[in-house]
Amino acid sequence: MVRSEQVRNKALIRFIVYNGIVAALYIVLTYFLAPISYGPLQARISEAMTVFPIFSFNMIPGLTIGCLVSNLINPDNLGPVDIIGGTLATLIAGIFSRIIGKKNMWLGIIPPIVANGIIVGGYLPFLLFDTVTWQEVLLTMLSVAAGEAVVLVVIGLPLVAVIGKTGLKNKLP
Repeated sequence: MVRSEQVRNKALIRFIVYNGIVAALYIVLTYFLAPISYGPLQARISEAMTVFPIFSFNMIPGLTIGCLVSNLINPDNLGPVDIIGGTLATLIAGIFSRIIGKKNMWLGIIPPIVANGIIVGGYLPFLLFDTVTWQEVLLTMLSVAAGEAVVLVVIGLPLVAVIGKTGLKNKLP
């Protein structure tokens, strides 16, 4: 009985440490690259880590917390819609990346592109502009999705390859 409790405690500590590292890295990358991390034309380098749920459902909390804090400390402070909406987009993307990634790890990059494009791109024009047309909403959705796609293709896919080939996926919580 004592042995199984020690194993559970070790697993919990590992879960907390890994997610703390992921959240901290997400926040640092987003904040220090703020000019390209926020706004209608964005390419958050930290979003490359959205590939982690492809390998472990347990990585979703760190990504979600990292996104939440990054949106809270946004230098332009777009308020609760951005804080909640962006965080929700990351959470949804993480869940669907895990579901799709279990079947095909290469396709696991699609949910963050779609979720951020639709959710974040859908509300950003209303937070940034006084008057909004459907064309501006569509253009913002496409630009956010394109920035996400660039990050995930250029950084995320190589990260998937490294994690998949090196056995790092077996070390994730």
